[in-house]
Amino acid sequence: MNWLDVIGWIGSALLVWSLLQTRLLRLRALNLVGCVVLIGFNAALAVWPMVGLNVVLAVINIWYLVRMVATRHDDRTYQVVEVGTDDGFLEHVLRVHAADIARFNPGFTWAADGVEPAPGRSAFLVLRADEVVGVMLVRAAGNGVAQIELDYVTPRFRDLTPGEFVYRRSRLFTARGFRRVVTPPDMVAPYYARLGFRPAGRSYALDLPAGAS
Repeated sequence: MNWLDVIGWIGSALLVWSLLQTRLLRLRALNLVGCVVLIGFNAALAVWPMVGLNVVLAVINIWYLVRMVATRHDDRTYQVVEVGTDDGFLEHVLRVHAADIARFNPGFTWAADGVEPAPGRSAFLVLRADEVVGVMLVRAAGNGVAQIELDYVTPRFRDLTPGEFVYRRSRLFTARGFRRVVTPPDMVAPYYARLGFRPAGRSYALDLPAGAS
């Protein structure tokens, strides 16, 4: 096997690996790299139909990547919709993603069937168009503190920072009189430091300026 064959196998492996990704941004990025490698490989062999195919795929990947990056900070991209804590669709989302939720929020528990959730709880679905991006469950802890019980983003959108919109761009908390947000303790792979949260024991905390929008 010569070095050119190795390059071809690497490009093919990248394409296959990209299709195994659940995160949209990562899938497109890996697929783009694989296409670029295969463009060089097929050009060296003068296999022009495959060069053309991979050029087209690379352009498609670039177009989607630009759209994803451009809209990740756009206020119009995500909507936060409040639902009842006993909402049937909320329970469905929590049940479907239960294993992934437990992976990143090992301490999270929800009311059992037929049991009223704890008082002071609010539930929100984060949407992108008509697709559920994430779930946020909040409990009023007193003294203007919003205790986050669950902050979950579905795998497809985990690289697109919808949490930035919820914490820094929407009025989800300030409109309800909260002045401080505290995250769930011991959350796996927390991203809060990027949003201005500071460590607070086993959690993170964010102080909200008055009148924030």
